[in-house]
Amino acid sequence: MRSPPGSSSSFRGRPITTDERLAVTSPVEHDPVLDAVGRHGALMYAFERQGARTVLTRSSCSSPWHYFPPSALDDSGCAYTWLVNPSGGLVGGDRVTVEAQLGDGAHVLLTSPSANRVYRSEREPAVQTVRLTVGADARLEWLPEVTIPFAGSRFCQSIHVDLAPGATVVLWDAMASGRVARNERWAFAQYENEIVIRTASGQSAVERCIVTLDSIGESVKRWDYVGSLFVIGDSIAPERLSVLEAGLVDLCEQQPGELLGGVSCPAVPGLAVKVVARSAPALAAFLDAAWRLIRLSLWQLSAPALRRY
Repeated sequence: MRSPPGSSSSFRGRPITTDERLAVTSPVEHDPVLDAVGRHGALMYAFERQGARTVLTRSSCSSPWHYFPPSALDDSGCAYTWLVNPSGGLVGGDRVTVEAQLGDGAHVLLTSPSANRVYRSEREPAVQTVRLTVGADARLEWLPEVTIPFAGSRFCQSIHVDLAPGATVVLWDAMASGRVARNERWAFAQYENEIVIRTASGQSAVERCIVTLDSIGESVKRWDYVGSLFVIGDSIAPERLSVLEAGLVDLCEQQPGELLGGVSCPAVPGLAVKVVARSAPALAAFLDAAWRLIRLSLWQLSAPALRRY
């Protein structure tokens, strides 16, 4: 299934900040005592290209984040790096940030060892802010595990990516309807997400959603997983993009009844894919096949099995 060109929204103005969005979506007057609940943790990585390899040059972290050194994904020089939160998940009042800076020509894959769990909250949301800066001719693969919002949870996430000329980002973001095995399907209080990928030209690909119990339609409730995949970069040759688009369309149609997806062309160079799935294995099979196709189509690289422990 292919969506019409331009179906992914784009804009040229300033993205809405986390504080601005919280002001709109959280009209309740804040209590200083409640605001003190939760942790304010930050994780920062800076990478540079040194010869044939990408190396970590600076890093810092504060609880609940844990530093984990990158490893070699394969012989391509890509730095394979984890986002590790050993606390088990996020609770209301947590405000965590992730910042990654890639120097010119660097190649980094960022992922997580397990799902991002968001626990029940009576009032305050758990807030996660991600800022990714990709230098000239650099490559970033952002492939974290799925976010699982527990019943009664409140989650607010923003992912902002800035691409320099020649840079490419492969960005995956997915959510579950809840703890499916415990019949907590679409029982969270609020799930808010914003993805902004800004290119060197100043144009952006944008995806925003706010999901509440009242806004979930019956057609959505039939699916338990939702995923977004972006492949954006002004250096991708049109012929490669065309081949990749055809391949992704084919992958969206390979699991009839289990996965439904569409591919669109945003107002920036690249592709946007949206999928819904009935099971975690169906979603994982799509991502694995799509990632292999993307790496081969763009960079003539294989996609080794990701070690997550």
